[in-house]
Amino acid sequence: MPNTVVVPEEDLAAYLRAVIAGFWNAGFRKQILINGHAQDYVIPMAIHGFGKRFQVPAVLVYLNWWFSIRQHIRDKEHGGPFETKFVHADECETSYSLALFPELIDMKYAVDTKGEMYIKEGIVDKSGLAYGYPVRFYDHVGLTGMEVLCTPEGVVGKSTLAEGQKAKKGVEAAMDFMEGLVNEILSKFPPGKLPPADKITQRSKEEIEAVIKGPLKGGKHIYTICYPT
Repeated sequence: MPNTVVVPEEDLAAYLRAVIAGFWNAGFRKQILINGHAQDYVIPMAIHGFGKRFQVPAVLVYLNWWFSIRQHIRDKEHGGPFETKFVHADECETSYSLALFPELIDMKYAVDTKGEMYIKEGIVDKSGLAYGYPVRFYDHVGLTGMEVLCTPEGVVGKSTLAEGQKAKKGVEAAMDFMEGLVNEILSKFPPGKLPPADKITQRSKEEIEAVIKGPLKGGKHIYTICYPT
């Protein structure tokens, strides 16, 4: 699309590995990477890439917050609040936008469109993985038409049906889940405590203790293990 910058998946994963390493080196050994749009296959790859390269004690969690509230983003036929199934910039996503940042949404520009799916319903899941279909929306190429060609408006669905009230319970549920996730991690790994090194790495005890201590306290920095390329 015009006015966008395309970053290849490999470069994004490398960038994220570097960010994770930098935060770990600065003392943030428990990190939650929150996402709400695309790159669902890239961020886990970055996390696991960091784990394989550095092999240091850490808690790294990727959360696409839509996945934590699937029951709140479904259509009415499947127990949700919406008339249509969540796809992109549609009734569901625009409703959440109206609930979270209404000052940035002007509904006079809302339009209704329909994307192109070339196989029957029930195989490829929708946005938010709301229905649990076998093929996730990012696990294929060619089963749907390109949005830039089929829906150049930038909407795939009926955004005119959006209402902030429809998303209220979902927003609250997402916040509750994230708070619960943080509290659960902290209950198992309070400040100063990490997963047991002898259970998650085969690096020597001396090497792990040195990087955990850090260079300012007589230890070593994480880049003595490797550089996050």
